[in-house]
Amino acid sequence: MTTISTVLITGASSGIGAVYAERFARRGHNLVLVARDQARLEALAARLHEETKVAIDVLRADLTQPSDLAVVEARLREDASIGILINNAGLAQSGGFVAQDAQSIDRLIALNITALTRLANAIAPRLAQAGEGSIVNLGSVVGLSPEFGMTIYGATKAYVLFLSQGLSLELAPKGVYVQAVLPAGTHTEIWERAGIDINTLPELMKVDELVDAALAGFDSRELVTIPPLHVAERWDALDASRQLLLSDIRMASAAERYRTKG
Repeated sequence: MTTISTVLITGASSGIGAVYAERFARRGHNLVLVARDQARLEALAARLHEETKVAIDVLRADLTQPSDLAVVEARLREDASIGILINNAGLAQSGGFVAQDAQSIDRLIALNITALTRLANAIAPRLAQAGEGSIVNLGSVVGLSPEFGMTIYGATKAYVLFLSQGLSLELAPKGVYVQAVLPAGTHTEIWERAGIDINTLPELMKVDELVDAALAGFDSRELVTIPPLHVAERWDALDASRQLLLSDIRMASAAERYRTKG
């Protein structure tokens, strides 16, 4: 871009969002920091401004609340300086599917799917018209693996991956970069907020390492960045197999094994 774009980061008061804020501030980007905790947002903004001198706006919002979500959407639509969206805010899930109640399901979907989608939708038309900009969606490797047992959470993260792939097909020809970041377990407060004892989890990646890896993928314009994946060819093979499947599922007749023998 001709000028360094402003970055809007959701879930910015702690964890992954806060480290993204620090990294982009050190790159010289102005920031809009979005989260529920006003005091933590202001403390982070003050520290980063003191250290980097970039301009930082704080926007307190609970993205599960329609009125708060609408305020952030309006900012993304109307503020032409914002050229990068980091869709980071999210909730985790404790307990299996049968342990979930309607309220917890609604809140998980509202944040992990609805808010993320609507914020991307708010900024995408403007970026497409400008012919530049980026949307980064934080997913999870859990979205690739029902075996982890976090059924609803994993389903929301599978959605994030699919959405990002679809957005890239639509927006990349118009100059807009879309990245899906799929962390494995990362040492953040998301576990405590979900009621999960972090000491019961396997080894977790440090947040700084996760974000630095995600930014390396961002800089190289990867569509899907999986920081803990050491053998990149395994993702390539999985995606190639998926694309090969497309020729089969476009057939107009049922497979032989499903035909009634009469």
